[in-house]
Amino acid sequence: MNPEVLLSRIRVVLCRPSHPGNIGAAARAMKTMGLSDLRLVAPKQFPDPEADTRATGAVDVLQRAEIVASLPEALAGTVFAVALSARQRDLGPRVGSPRETVVRLLEEAAHGEVALVFGNETVGLTNEEVLQCQAAVTIPTNPDFSSLNLGSAVQVLCYECRMSAFAGRPPVAGQGVTPFASPPATHDELEGLYGHFEAVMTETGFYNPQQPGRLLPKLRRLFSRARVEKDEINILRGILAATRQQTGHGRKS
Repeated sequence: MNPEVLLSRIRVVLCRPSHPGNIGAAARAMKTMGLSDLRLVAPKQFPDPEADTRATGAVDVLQRAEIVASLPEALAGTVFAVALSARQRDLGPRVGSPRETVVRLLEEAAHGEVALVFGNETVGLTNEEVLQCQAAVTIPTNPDFSSLNLGSAVQVLCYECRMSAFAGRPPVAGQGVTPFASPPATHDELEGLYGHFEAVMTETGFYNPQQPGRLLPKLRRLFSRARVEKDEINILRGILAATRQQTGHGRKS
């Protein structure tokens, strides 16, 4: 399935967020990774100018955000939900790592809407909220300083979603512009370059066919290692075509 379609099926659910700035930061984190469906469960203060300020270009995500009174409302219609938990709990699903859990999340997204569920900044999710999810995940932070801002936690999970959706090779910014790289050179184009080098080096006296040594094999090894592109072949052959002066180097016949 198209990666963008999979990402569009992921809801980010914030349960009882207390700081509007964190809501804005979460919206920004979502948009940078291609997610846009934000659900807010009983936010303490929203809408709010601070949320717009922290969103920095993702105000459209905030404007489309759906505000509901409870987690069941936020999860209505989903086929799979993952709860962010800071610890292993006695009740509820096993807590997994972000990478392995996101793979399952996207597999389920092929069949319908899914959700990433985040708790309140201070107390996290309640046991009852975690039990409404089919999987749980924890971000492996430094045990000596495990405090993670809500917006940062959303960023980590959204990043993992994007990487998994695109199989580790998401498109990069600016793909619409003319690419810097060109296709790899073909075998016959490389052979043409080697022949051109040999001719020019012979003409200029740099290369003596009667005493070839290992010059040509070393040139072949150099360009094979470099993985030369079509444009680079054209540049090199243009330089060679303009080179017709005796250099005084090389072996004399």
